[in-house]
Amino acid sequence: MIRKLALTLLCSASLAAMAQTEIPLYQQIPNSIATPNRESSATDQKGIVRISKVSQPTLKVYLPSKEKATGTGIIVVPGGGYSILAIKHEGDDVAKALNEMGIAAFVLKYRLPDDSTMVDPSIGPVQDAQRAIQMVREKAKEYGVKAGHLGILGFSAGGHLASTAGTHFDTHYIEVDRKTNLRPDFQVLIYPVISFTDSLMHKGSRTRLLGEKPSEEKIKAFSNDQRVTAKTPPAFLVHAKNDKTVLIQNSRQFYAACLQHKVPAELYEFEQGGHGFGMINPTSAVKWMDLLQEWLKKNKFLK
Repeated sequence: MIRKLALTLLCSASLAAMAQTEIPLYQQIPNSIATPNRESSATDQKGIVRISKVSQPTLKVYLPSKEKATGTGIIVVPGGGYSILAIKHEGDDVAKALNEMGIAAFVLKYRLPDDSTMVDPSIGPVQDAQRAIQMVREKAKEYGVKAGHLGILGFSAGGHLASTAGTHFDTHYIEVDRKTNLRPDFQVLIYPVISFTDSLMHKGSRTRLLGEKPSEEKIKAFSNDQRVTAKTPPAFLVHAKNDKTVLIQNSRQFYAACLQHKVPAELYEFEQGGHGFGMINPTSAVKWMDLLQEWLKKNKFLK
């Protein structure tokens, strides 16, 4: 009896360890400059964890229990203005909540643009997003993710990165030896940075990614509402009307572009809430994660 209990505990521990495994994205990081790892993490009084100076990207794997597993997977992309990563309330906490829905989650710790660590800082983050999609697709059987059921979810600047993955998939920023499909099957964009135009941009995100004086060509290329086509993955968006950090017109323009090209899309607008509330908007009884679950089921991405 004791031996059986010990084996049960050991198996449970092994499953827990496997369910939260952090793995490097690359054996050899592309577009990189060899420098010491200066990554650091800080936690404020509210418990918000911020990681800065990320130059060695990873993917943290959170797998649901076999009893709950649905075959759906989502890559989670924390925000932080391309300056830091809000890795807990826009990353790990979200992954755990997705596991409760039976969704396999993968938290992306992507490189933050930096001239000292990247040859071209503007493409470092999207390289990491595409590599995350490639890795999950190539290990889909191991992770229990069914074909046609892998999405990407991003917050704020992480929403910009998620929408970049959702609109730049025809441009391969990484090597794809196995011809893996880099198009996410759906995208979830939470108070996302979308446009880099002067009137709508979040200045910090644009400056960090594209530099102080980006060309009009670069601005257009990374204003993702301008890259929506009929092939763009279905989109679920959430934004607060009183967001002064990232204007709600970012989400509205992306949503309108999706409708124009007949891409299934839904936008939920909170009256209040500002920016950066993560999964829970304290000003409303509405839980957008519940709305997301309904939308995924309605669009047959979740059983």
